[in-house]
Amino acid sequence: MRILVLGRTGYLGRHVAERFDALPGARLLDGGRAAGADHPLDLAADHPEQLVKTLAAAAPDAVVNCAGATGGDPVTLAEVNARGPAALCAALRQAAPSARLVHLGSAAEYGPGTPGSRVAESAAACPTTPYGATKLAGTLAVTASGLDAVVLRVTNPVGPGAPAAGLPGRVAGLLRAAGGDPGAVLRLGDLSAYRDFVDARDVARAVELAVTAPGTLPPVLNIGAGHAVAVRELVHALAERAGFRGRIEEDGAGSARSAAGWQCSDVSAADRALDWRPRSGLTHMVAALWRATAAEVGAGR
Repeated sequence: MRILVLGRTGYLGRHVAERFDALPGARLLDGGRAAGADHPLDLAADHPEQLVKTLAAAAPDAVVNCAGATGGDPVTLAEVNARGPAALCAALRQAAPSARLVHLGSAAEYGPGTPGSRVAESAAACPTTPYGATKLAGTLAVTASGLDAVVLRVTNPVGPGAPAAGLPGRVAGLLRAAGGDPGAVLRLGDLSAYRDFVDARDVARAVELAVTAPGTLPPVLNIGAGHAVAVRELVHALAERAGFRGRIEEDGAGSARSAAGWQCSDVSAADRALDWRPRSGLTHMVAALWRATAAEVGAGR
C-alpha cells in the first residue's frame, strides 16, 4: 500500500509517519514543503494543475493530510486550513480518485462546549475563532468532495515533540529552562479551562486504523480522550514530573484558541467504526512529553 503523508515533518505528522514506517506492506511517501520531500507540494499555494501532476506521480492508495496551521493571521489560516484541503480534494478527484483520504480536523470546529457534556459528531459546528472556522471550512471541503474520505476531529494532542506554539510544549520548554532553580517563576495565562487531552501517539494509531479500515467510514470521527481535564492539572503534573521547585503564577487571560471554558469529545463513534479507543492517560502523556524534552537537553538542542 502506497501511503502519501502530507505534513510529515509536523508535530502529528511525525507520529503518523512512525506508525506507517512500522506497518508491514506499507510504502510511506512524503509530500509537502519540507526540503527533501519525495513529492514536493504546497497545498496553500500550488496551482491546481501542478497538484494534479504531483499526486498522479505519487500514485497513492491513501493520502493522510496532517498539514495545517494552528496560529498566524486569518489569511494564513484560511490559505492552509481551508484552501489547502479544498485544493487537495479537487486534485485527488483527477489524479487518484480511488485513494482514501484521511484528513486531520480539530475539535475547535465545534466551538465552546457545555460543561459536563461530551460533544458528538452530530452536534452543530459553531466555531468562535478564525482557527476553528478555517478548520471547519477544510472539513466541509473534504466531506463534500465525493472521495473515500474521513475527517478525524482531534482534540488537544499531548506527547513527544509538542510544539512551543501550544501550551504543553511551551510549558515543557519553560520548565526545561528553569531547571532546578527554586526561585523560578512560571507566569502563565488563566489555566481554569477544561480540555480533552489525547496522546499524540493515540492519534497516529487512529490515523493508521482509518487508512486500513475496510469499507466506507463515517465522514467525521472524533479522536480524543473522551473526558475533560483542567488545564491547571496538566501544567502541575508536568511541573511535578520535571521536578520544578519554583512557583507557577496565572496572570491574565489565555490565548484566543483556549478561550472556551470546556472541551470534551464523545469518541464512541471511533470505537464503533475503527475499534479505536485511547490507551494513554494524562500521567503517561506528561511523562512521555517530559522524557522527550529532557532528551533534547541531552542532545544539546
